[in-house]
Amino acid sequence: MNLLYRRQGYPEEGEIVLCRVVKVNPHSAFVNLEEYDKQGLIHISEISPGRIRNLSAYVKPDKIIVCKVLRVYSNGHIDLSLRRVTKIQHRNKIEQIKQEQTAEKIIEYLATQILKTDYKELYYSIAKPILKHYDYVYECFYDIVDDELSVSDLKKFGIKPEIAEKLYELVKERIKPKKKVVKGILKLMSFEPNGVEVVRKLMEKLLSFKTKDVDILIKYAGSASYLVEIISDNYKDDEAVLSKMLEFLEKNLPRDKGAFEFVRDEK
Repeated sequence: MNLLYRRQGYPEEGEIVLCRVVKVNPHSAFVNLEEYDKQGLIHISEISPGRIRNLSAYVKPDKIIVCKVLRVYSNGHIDLSLRRVTKIQHRNKIEQIKQEQTAEKIIEYLATQILKTDYKELYYSIAKPILKHYDYVYECFYDIVDDELSVSDLKKFGIKPEIAEKLYELVKERIKPKKKVVKGILKLMSFEPNGVEVVRKLMEKLLSFKTKDVDILIKYAGSASYLVEIISDNYKDDEAVLSKMLEFLEKNLPRDKGAFEFVRDEK
């Protein structure tokens, strides 16, 4: 994963970082922190749980891995862990890097195909002012797509007017808005003798609230609980559908015959 993107200084303890393996020793591996241009060390005990017979079975030179920062010493030494990275953390970091690569490809296209100028020079003239306000360039681009940023905002960041205008147009053209998701756990039960059938029919009705613009996903989560996800292009539509679903349950599930509760996931 080649990136022009670089962060200043040192990572924080606990931070999840993208690394490239540089050298493998019998009891440790040296890696380059790709986003910082710093080197770190992974002790064999932090490679994988349990006994490791052959370190090269887990890490090899040039292999891209995702690590967790354990400690950053005053002399610049960085201790890392491979085994303490969860699957979700690994997936999220790889997704971040892919999105940043997409942002860089957009700038590359702007440089080579539209402005006919040097790509690296243009990248740094755009990325440097953006990274004073964002952790990643792609975060700025998504704010453009979501109409949270205007051309004038890019100019205020310090991007040259002629570049800001063409960049804004290209980002709008190349990046699709992220789907907005409202989700949570719906606890639903019926006190009726045929309670299972009652709940099934209620679920069918809840799913019928989906439209061509709003999708609804419901998955059983155990113990009379269901994971509900409402997905659309904007939160306003999500919230409107959620309100209709909860109003329906309020009207069609009398308190003496059943109960429900929706616990929103705020993440």
